[in-house]
Amino acid sequence: MTAEERMMWVERYSALPTGNVADAMDGLGLKRGSVLGLHPIDPSQKRAAGFARTILQKRRSTPWDGVNLAKHGKVIDDKTEPGDLLVVNNSKVLPARIVGIKQPTGAVCELLLLRQVKGDQWECLAKPGKRMQPGTKVSFGDGSLTAIVDETLEDGNKFVTFYYDTETLYEKLDEFGKMPLPPYITKQLDDQSQYQTVYAKELGSAAAPTAGLHFTPELMDTIRAKGVNITEVTLHVGLGTFRPVQEDEITDHKMHSEWYSVSEETAKLIHDTKAAGHRVIAVGTTSCRTLEAVAAKYGEIKACSGNTDIFLYPGVKFNCIDGLITNFHLPESTLIMLVSALYGYEKTMAAYKVAVEQKYRFFSFGDAMLIL
Repeated sequence: MTAEERMMWVERYSALPTGNVADAMDGLGLKRGSVLGLHPIDPSQKRAAGFARTILQKRRSTPWDGVNLAKHGKVIDDKTEPGDLLVVNNSKVLPARIVGIKQPTGAVCELLLLRQVKGDQWECLAKPGKRMQPGTKVSFGDGSLTAIVDETLEDGNKFVTFYYDTETLYEKLDEFGKMPLPPYITKQLDDQSQYQTVYAKELGSAAAPTAGLHFTPELMDTIRAKGVNITEVTLHVGLGTFRPVQEDEITDHKMHSEWYSVSEETAKLIHDTKAAGHRVIAVGTTSCRTLEAVAAKYGEIKACSGNTDIFLYPGVKFNCIDGLITNFHLPESTLIMLVSALYGYEKTMAAYKVAVEQKYRFFSFGDAMLIL
């Protein structure tokens, strides 16, 4: 891809009409929340699953086939086939936002844990960052959890070491922490499990892999009963995933590294699925990025773990997945570029345009796209 082509993609994404969804809802004549996924659709179920709408999009349709839009209800169930394999991300969101008191001044400050560096040292976002220099001590709750700032990084993040009286830090986070919700969700959830998938188990994410919020245990049982397999990978989601692309050239955008793991069982299931001529469908961009990172590194899916900063944008080849379930994303984000890379820019833009017109819900608790 030439520099001119990369610049063209940046200009196209910056002009996306869905920018109005995030920044100028009134300009569309829509009430805030009518297309934004600001809260779970059905509070009694505590998640969006079952009631969210799903767009079915066919990658091979030319031109984009608008009749595939506005499929409702059981699209994921209806359009998966026996032998298909769904790959989900089992990472669990940490209640990683903790508010404490700076010692000895008593000033209120906040830390957001992003990733574990080693032992009890974590990389964190700090607020107010300028007043939390190396050596700053912060206490939380009843004082049984404390933290000392070790280092300020080039991007303003902090290396922080935590001290506590329980077996693990996670117990203290459960006691004092809050879910690190996206900024457009302004109200804390009544039940923190609303921001977890039903299969979440490996603690470590700073944000939920939100495509998985559409799945209930009942839906997963139904899918399995028809002969569709479901397997897991782990990718601990960092906030860098959501940082907009602001560089003139796409390739100058720096992705934050995220830790991933693929098990022997998952690697074998993917190999067997491919060998039998069936489809591997990633549930969410995080599952997609995990599989494509491994395939790009090794030429196949194998059991492994490590860190990846893979960036999938138009022109980059996909080497593993055959389909994707994903929510609707912000303009200029790496996530919508990933979708366009898989589905095609023009078709993605057409789908987003109709989704806005039909008041589909965007973002964390929003509706979904199934790309096959």
